[in-house]
Amino acid sequence: MIQIGALGLQWAGLLQEVTVPPFPLAGELAALAASLLFSIGPTFFTLSGRIIGSAVLNRSRLLLATTVLMIIHWALYGQPLPLEAGQAAWGWFALSGVIGLTLGDAALFQAFVQIGPRLSMLVYSLAPILTALLGWLWLGDRLNAQHALGIGVTLLGVLWVVSERQTGNTQIEPRVYASGLFLAFLGAIGQAVGLVAARQGFAGDLAVLSGQVLRMGSAAVAIWLLTLFSGQVRHTIQTLRSNPLGVRFMMLAVVFGPVLGVWFSLASVKYAANIGVASTLQSLPPIFLIPIGYFFFKERVTGRAIVGTLLALSGVGILFLL
Repeated sequence: MIQIGALGLQWAGLLQEVTVPPFPLAGELAALAASLLFSIGPTFFTLSGRIIGSAVLNRSRLLLATTVLMIIHWALYGQPLPLEAGQAAWGWFALSGVIGLTLGDAALFQAFVQIGPRLSMLVYSLAPILTALLGWLWLGDRLNAQHALGIGVTLLGVLWVVSERQTGNTQIEPRVYASGLFLAFLGAIGQAVGLVAARQGFAGDLAVLSGQVLRMGSAAVAIWLLTLFSGQVRHTIQTLRSNPLGVRFMMLAVVFGPVLGVWFSLASVKYAANIGVASTLQSLPPIFLIPIGYFFFKERVTGRAIVGTLLALSGVGILFLL
């Protein structure tokens, strides 16, 4: 999942000249659209993962999404793959796909199954913070007092929500809850590293859809090689055949997430005049998932959870917008 914003790349030193957008605010509107789509996608991924399992879900959705994207790319550009892309672009998007989609999303999808999409996406909203820290640790970028304040506020909001004592019929076993939070955090790490690599892949004038095909396709190849070597191909096929409802949920999730959502997210990375604004707009899924969690998963959403979520997203805003 690539949604949580592109992500503090001004500190990663990777933002070169921004490509001229096709119309005013194209990048910002794309970020908002991605945020909305990535609020719907995790809901269907959670429903599917609880039926067919997170591992089968991840490898199946990557193959399905890659197939759909290649067909769209073929229809628009006359070829299923962007053969004109240079070796550097192929390398960067392959790295981005393996880290962000094969590994990072594998952890995130298991978190969906264990703790639901609302809490998973709240922890996942730490991705912009992690991107800024990556720039500071490995690229020597500076973090001033404003950045430190934004990081602190975001962490405070997330910790305040996840540390709330569970009550009611939807209570999760403590060990499962803790491991789910950790898996969501691993997903955020994969997102941050993957987006840094994806931004490097756009160093030329590669089309957004072409970059998406390369990224998704690389992730699909990697995960199916692992599936083949681990002897899980037959199990995956049998699981899909015996659970048609889970497959339908997965197909809906793929349309909203890896196809439309990722497309809008990469468009935001490419066209946003201010990457911080785009990052903040892409951080909104935890807000949209509050009513979804209440109505679809019967979660008990407290005032503390709502205030803590708003506090966490305010930290992202402080980090990028002030």
